[in-house]
Amino acid sequence: MSTRKSRVNPRQFIEHLLQFRYREVTMVLATLAVLTSTIVFFPGLQNVTKGVQSNISTELFLLFAIVAIVAGVVKGMIGFGYALVTTPIFASVIDPTLAVVVLAIPPWMINMFQIGETKTGISFIREEWILILLAIVGSITGVYFLAQYTAGPIVPFLIGVIILAYVVFQVVQNFVTIEEAHHPIALSTAGFLEGFLLAASNLGPLLPAYFHTFERDTERYIGGLSMVLGIIFTVRILQMTLFTDLMTTYRLWLGSVIAVITIIGLLIGTYLRRLEVDEQKFNWFVISLLFVISLNIFRNTIPKLF
Repeated sequence: MSTRKSRVNPRQFIEHLLQFRYREVTMVLATLAVLTSTIVFFPGLQNVTKGVQSNISTELFLLFAIVAIVAGVVKGMIGFGYALVTTPIFASVIDPTLAVVVLAIPPWMINMFQIGETKTGISFIREEWILILLAIVGSITGVYFLAQYTAGPIVPFLIGVIILAYVVFQVVQNFVTIEEAHHPIALSTAGFLEGFLLAASNLGPLLPAYFHTFERDTERYIGGLSMVLGIIFTVRILQMTLFTDLMTTYRLWLGSVIAVITIIGLLIGTYLRRLEVDEQKFNWFVISLLFVISLNIFRNTIPKLF
């Protein structure tokens, strides 16, 4: 798997930031946004758990923090997986709709961070603008669906089926690679469904699976995927805040707190990605992760369906 050398030089980073280059500005603004939100919207010590549910303990909040860090490591390493790791776990403890709304904030931050960190965002927009447009349409549709209907187990269950099917396909085909075979209809469909599934359930495996099959340049793969996901989450948050009652100030604060914690894992995962990784090992890591995620989704949804 090819990589581009894009290590961060602290002195150069500051120089570029003062020159208002989009890469550095994007990374800093994404981080400052969640840090500011944790301070501005802090509900007070007596209300820290009130907006979730009364029986949430300190130990459970600690578990949430550990899960967020681990998911951040995964995202930093392979460019996706944050929501796939966190959402099934959070939704098994708190209200699923609340989990979907709150967990829109951390992925927004880490995707915006990776857009700058990989330096591939602007070029990807020029090349894949149709994909981004359809992903936005899918996201708007998904938020409307979430606002009208209670998030149930059927959507996550179907996503688990999709993930498991992709894992089986890749293993049987011995990690098939199709270089630069972006079929317009397939890519457009993947973009729309990615936006819808992320907005409705915070689980969107289709586009990562598509890119994992067709895109073998790690930096472009991660940067491009982060660009699409970053735009989807931006549209989601604005729509939930301005046009529905889904995103309250408490939920915005809680999501921002989780995002701040996630930064630790993101930096660790980014460092690990900079190390030379054998392509076969990388593929097995991705597939193994997806397999475990699918099993966890089934564990949480099958008892509720049958």
